[in-house]
Amino acid sequence: MDPLIRDVEGAAILSISKATWWRRVADGTLPKPLKIGGMSRWRRSDALAVLARVEEDRVA
Repeated sequence: MDPLIRDVEGAAILSISKATWWRRVADGTLPKPLKIGGMSRWRRSDALAVLARVEEDRVA
């Protein structure tokens, strides 16, 4: 099962600030969160996919 992460954890994976994380959610670079009660969570695989996409763009 794919673990769910918080914004702080996702930001750490991408080495960005929490504010930048939310900007990327707003501009569509990152997916919208899954809402669980009042909490926002993302699939860890989604954050890793964004990281892989950025690395591919750097190589190309």
